[in-house]
Amino acid sequence: MEYTRFEKARIIGARALQLAYGAPPLIKVPKGITDPLQLAEIEYNEDIIPIVVIRKQKS
Repeated sequence: MEYTRFEKARIIGARALQLAYGAPPLIKVPKGITDPLQLAEIEYNEDIIPIVVIRKQKS
């Protein structure tokens, strides 16, 4: 699914917040990565974040 830049920002931000509060990473953390935002971006680029976007149908 193609996401808008706003959806992408929301997904990465939500995942970074989860990671900051102690959620386990879904990937093996690369050496030197300590920032939750960077880790969330890596997870987003690998398309493994389990967050679903629901859009309203246009009438």
